[in-house]
Amino acid sequence: MAAPFDPLPQFQDYARPERLVSASWLSARLGSPGLRVVESDEDTLLYDIGHLPGAVRIDWRHDLTDDVTRDVIDGEAFAELMRSKGINRDDTVVIYGDQSNWWASYTLWVFELFGHEDVRLLDGGRDAWMAEERDTSFMVPDFPRSDYPVVERNDSEHRILVQEVLGTIGKDTIIDVRSPEEFAGTNDDSSHPATAPALRNGHIPTARNFPWAESVHANSRFRSRAELDEIYGALKASEETVIYCHLGDQSAHTWFVLKHLLGFDKTRNYDGSWVEWGNMVRMPIERGE
Repeated sequence: MAAPFDPLPQFQDYARPERLVSASWLSARLGSPGLRVVESDEDTLLYDIGHLPGAVRIDWRHDLTDDVTRDVIDGEAFAELMRSKGINRDDTVVIYGDQSNWWASYTLWVFELFGHEDVRLLDGGRDAWMAEERDTSFMVPDFPRSDYPVVERNDSEHRILVQEVLGTIGKDTIIDVRSPEEFAGTNDDSSHPATAPALRNGHIPTARNFPWAESVHANSRFRSRAELDEIYGALKASEETVIYCHLGDQSAHTWFVLKHLLGFDKTRNYDGSWVEWGNMVRMPIERGE
């Protein structure tokens, strides 16, 4: 049975308010039957120093990626992951994490690839929860294994792969959500952990730069619908839109903003992103603003 939606007035202005929950809503419902909470961080060790009571950890590096193919896990692996975490197909799943929900958004995006019907994001993520000094726990929950079914992954609606991205240049809207320096190709510090995996700097030709961080406040919560409409006002919801970053996490965050907060239904995440594009031989790139 799905949990009720969060009636927070600010959420009601978004295209799909049912995809967000507030810290106060979640705090009041922790432990409810049919509600599972997932923490998914860039720094996976954060879970060990305190997490939301009853939350399970999903490690994007090891749980969501096939180490051999460098692809999203298949249906059997996803089903086994859900079973091991005690998540049922009809559960309401609330996901949160650090870095304003970068990898939490990516994890939610993977859930949507497998068609999990009710998956939501905690507005503000781990940062906002901790800033409010809400309850945390060191206890790792041990839920009974579920019987989550094997579901075939559907990439067509939410995901785009490199060869198709190549074909969209000059046709569809391509959005680069990295920093202006990364977009321009002026980030020459190869020791930086965010840029080291790519051999070349720059951006995909015709891409436009909309840094992901513009969509959130300093407390990691999403900006209002009016503010987001102003930030992304130059884009058209009716156009095919491709989003990328460096690893697919920041782009998943902006994918969430465009799709669920602003109603851009033709938006897809290029999760291969710059670490793939920037390392491919003869792949076209541009530099400069």
